[in-house]
Amino acid sequence: MEKPLTQHIVPGRAPLSLKEYEKVGGYAAVRKVLKEMAPQEVQALVKESNLRGRGGAGFSTGLKWSFVPMGPEASTPKYLVANADEMEPGTFKDRLLLEGNPHQLIEGMIVAAYAIQANISYVFLRWAYKLAAREITKAIQEAYAAGYLGKNVMATDFSLEMHLHTGVGRYMCGEETALLNALEGKRANPRAKPPFPQVSGLFGKPTIVNNVETLCCLPHIVNKGAAWFQQLGLGQDAGTKLYGVSGRVKKPGCWELPMGVTIRELLEEHAGGMQDGYLFKGVLPGGASTDFLVAEHLDTPMDYASIGAVGSRMGTGTMIILDDQTCPVGFVHNLQHFFAQESCGFCTPCREGLPWVEKILLAIDRGEGRPEDLNALEFHTKYLGPGNTFCALAPGAMEPLQSALKYFREDFERHIYEHHCPWSKVWQPSI
Repeated sequence: MEKPLTQHIVPGRAPLSLKEYEKVGGYAAVRKVLKEMAPQEVQALVKESNLRGRGGAGFSTGLKWSFVPMGPEASTPKYLVANADEMEPGTFKDRLLLEGNPHQLIEGMIVAAYAIQANISYVFLRWAYKLAAREITKAIQEAYAAGYLGKNVMATDFSLEMHLHTGVGRYMCGEETALLNALEGKRANPRAKPPFPQVSGLFGKPTIVNNVETLCCLPHIVNKGAAWFQQLGLGQDAGTKLYGVSGRVKKPGCWELPMGVTIRELLEEHAGGMQDGYLFKGVLPGGASTDFLVAEHLDTPMDYASIGAVGSRMGTGTMIILDDQTCPVGFVHNLQHFFAQESCGFCTPCREGLPWVEKILLAIDRGEGRPEDLNALEFHTKYLGPGNTFCALAPGAMEPLQSALKYFREDFERHIYEHHCPWSKVWQPSI
């Protein structure tokens, strides 16, 4: 089984230095695109590879690049931004890449920047990733010293500056236009679209924002080709994927596997199954802002179409397991508390609706709920859903709630009619 993204990452070992990275083929993709390929050829190759964004949306990377104006009349400068602000609860895949092999990210960013002819790039990093910040800073310095960054990269006409920017810690920065506002020193509010960032992004200039895992795929696609990347996946989605599992499993962790492995394989083979004394109850398959799936969905492939067909989203591909001894109401309340705190407050449904949802869930969890509260929660799942808010934060927050009401409704009703949490002796929400 090929593992291009993690083949040189060894837990507990320092990441490869630039010289060590070069010895295993590092920066060969940079040399290839700069010496042998036109920017549009790189775009076409990535589009042909069927690389889809690994940040959650799953949009075609090559197609996204194609919207950037090219040619001598295009506005300059152009920007490339690596979204390393990994704040989706339950998600820790990019951290593995950032800490384990930062030169792989830098090489991918150089390839991407060349493809769109960007000459300024940023790594927008989550504030809490202190080790990643140190390793990325060191790797950028090494890349500058070796001539992979700066003016006239490898004695060509292409130049690229790269900077590390550490965010102050807002979930909203996962939305690319909010990230760009934060990078400009503004409040992290999302922007109206159009114009899209590819045309008018950072400082009003053409900008591409790509996820860390997405960018790390690029050197391997350049070196081995689109067909090679396509055959790595088990279904219609190409490549490998970093999948994660957290919760009461025996071996929580993160693994690089072919795109399209099943939920059951991830849970039982790689995560070792449930801990002794606990049974599987449900799973958020792609992080905290995705819909619950239950036991009947365990054989579903973890790819974009398959997960969508059963009513959830692939998201980041990092599963959060709900066990039979954890209160579903407290579980969802904890998530809604987080989302309510992280709302930027720009639009009314999100600013007012999320705190109200959190308040209702807290009352239910304490045994103070009323039967009509369930109707109020269902009302919010509809009116905080897609199309009713300025960005996707509130609709994402509604996904675990609406699916919990669907699959675990009896648990909500027990809280209301028994006037206490049935799990109160084994679990308490950490709020």
